[in-house]
Amino acid sequence: MLRLLLASWLVGLAASAVTTPTAKWQTLSGKAPRVVARGGFSGIVPDSSQLAYELAMSSSVKDVILYCNLQMTKDGIGMCQYDTILDNSTDIQSYYPKGQKSYTLNGEQVRGYFSVDFTSEQLFNVSLVQNVFSRPSIFDGAFPLYMLEDLLSLKPPGLWINVESNTFFKQHKQDVTPYIIEGASIIKANYISSPEIGFLKSLNGKLGKAKTKLVLKFLSQDSIEPTIGKSYSTILQDLKSIKAYASGILVPKDYIWPVNKGYLESSTSLVKEAHALGLEVFTSGFGNDLQMSYNFSYDPTAEYLKFVDNANFSVDGVLTDFPITASESIACLAHTQGNRKQAKALVISHNGASGIYPGSTDLAYQQAVSDGTDVIDCSVQMSKDGVAFCLDSIDLTGGTNAVTAFMDRSKAVPEIQQDAGVFSFDLSWTEIQSLKPQMQNPGAKSNLLRNPAANNQGKLMTLSQFLDFAKNSSASGILIYIENAPYLASKKGLDIVKSVSDVLTNASFDKQTEKQVFIQSDDTAVLSAFKTNTSYKRVLMIKETVSSIPVPSVTEIKQYADAVSINRFSVTKRTGFFLSGFTDVAKTLKKANLTLFIHVLRNEFIAIPYDYFSDPIVEIDTYINPLEADGIVTEFPSTASRYLRSPCVNPKANLEYTIVPSTPGQLVQAAGPGALPPAEAPAPILDPADVVDPPLPPVVAVADQSPEAPGPATTTPAKSGQPANVAGVLLSLMMVVFSFVQLRG
Repeated sequence: MLRLLLASWLVGLAASAVTTPTAKWQTLSGKAPRVVARGGFSGIVPDSSQLAYELAMSSSVKDVILYCNLQMTKDGIGMCQYDTILDNSTDIQSYYPKGQKSYTLNGEQVRGYFSVDFTSEQLFNVSLVQNVFSRPSIFDGAFPLYMLEDLLSLKPPGLWINVESNTFFKQHKQDVTPYIIEGASIIKANYISSPEIGFLKSLNGKLGKAKTKLVLKFLSQDSIEPTIGKSYSTILQDLKSIKAYASGILVPKDYIWPVNKGYLESSTSLVKEAHALGLEVFTSGFGNDLQMSYNFSYDPTAEYLKFVDNANFSVDGVLTDFPITASESIACLAHTQGNRKQAKALVISHNGASGIYPGSTDLAYQQAVSDGTDVIDCSVQMSKDGVAFCLDSIDLTGGTNAVTAFMDRSKAVPEIQQDAGVFSFDLSWTEIQSLKPQMQNPGAKSNLLRNPAANNQGKLMTLSQFLDFAKNSSASGILIYIENAPYLASKKGLDIVKSVSDVLTNASFDKQTEKQVFIQSDDTAVLSAFKTNTSYKRVLMIKETVSSIPVPSVTEIKQYADAVSINRFSVTKRTGFFLSGFTDVAKTLKKANLTLFIHVLRNEFIAIPYDYFSDPIVEIDTYINPLEADGIVTEFPSTASRYLRSPCVNPKANLEYTIVPSTPGQLVQAAGPGALPPAEAPAPILDPADVVDPPLPPVVAVADQSPEAPGPATTTPAKSGQPANVAGVLLSLMMVVFSFVQLRG
């Protein structure tokens, strides 16, 4: 079923001169770590479903191991199921509303639905559902429970069977030991794991010619192993004894890289000690949408690489809910740190590395350059006394502590935004310098905070300081973003265009050829002002989502710009948090020979549509390969840079595994009709009239400014040159409440 839908993923991997260099792995075998798909591709579709297993095989390295958490039915049939309790991963309650029972499981009294109370025939109509709230539910009820026999019929490249509690099954006369021993020649599992030492010992030496490796699965360190009554932390101190009945161990991630208050501590010596004894080490708990250390900046590939590609050790395998991400980490991204870029696409920062440090600070720019950014950016704002500086917004309340430091300056400016704010043009540069930069946390409502330790770190930079830094950095270019020029000129007597031009000239950026200068604006009049300097590349920013850009609009764009920066949601069609296809926006712009930038990418999984599998690398690959983007604007440039150093960026490379871009609509098709809400109304078309802005107004003398008439905070005119995008209203009182919360916190 899914193989047909995913066929396009696996086509076109033609041979090329680019090959993956042979790397020496620090695994016990010296070979690449194994990818173990827990319940198949359980990060997207229901755990242990046929679709999950098929998707895992289609999207992963060729030797992927499929993981079956074995449960036993009342009539002795083995099935793969997420948990011993069926409540959260099936719809069994709909069929047997009075079927719950209470049993002792791992020393605790538990009530629920248990497989041992139902025959395989009774479970025939029961369907699987997604058991993690943040994952898609469109496949709920579409797939039946999957028996081990069904999984074997798929002929998986590798098979891992886990038996979580044979003690429980023995109490219900369903001992797994004879089931495994008698079926060993048919099952042919590569690995069998269990947290129970007694169970592993019952299998040791009794599996005949099957080349099955036994693995002790560690639970949390303070948990008690049920068959010998010792804590796992105690068992860990005697690794040598494990060798007598097992060939490896499976441990949670924090056994290897402990985490304290969200940050990594030094690694333990577990992997080296186990390898010295001849024990393989596998680690569990990987998921693109699961909690990970702040050190990884929400990039799941960075987490995998910490376990498989560090200077001291490599685990022998990873147990993951997202095998595609583990596969690309091991097969494409490992051992590429010293590589040059494998593609011409530019990595463009968004306020520097603003996912790691407060945006537009010296630390954010330093991090961006260190992470391999090609083009560092400065969104130019103007202080009251005419100093041009870098900050994401003219409203200082988002990126600094201005809401508390200058609460008395808060006001509404309807020409700029609906909400009240503290604006840069109302503060002197000296006052702005006194502000503390703040981390922006777009995922705060989902408790996805960015590097909390970096809050208030760094210093804001003037445009002149930014240019001095850029000139002496390894970045190949700069991008200067200019907004609100008409308002600043006509209302505040501030000529942002001239200020930027003068600072660039004073820093000799108008003549030098070593670094490319991009001038970006959403206002064509601003771009026209820089037309005379042909060394500058002009970029039209289209913030709003558009569904199409007709040829007449493209013709107008080309009068003012060499490049277009387009919202990432303008290149795809959406249905909820799924994609249903590509728009023609990227194709139209590329056909017109316009340089295409796509903005703004974030690593947090809640910002990534399901079709990219909560994987920022897959999203980037989709923009750069089929859509041929010339640049990616991102708050996490290290992720994009890592991708571009990989040989897998070349779709024609002769590789055993490569990153395959998403094909929007595949998951929607797999879900079937009726599973999704109605498709969203298409975004507006960018008409020619939306492109061209009126000429810039003259700069008024400050003394000639008349008092601004108060405007209603509930209405905002459509921005000149772009489709209207009306947001919800936030009363000024909310800012006061927020300030008190900040003060009390």
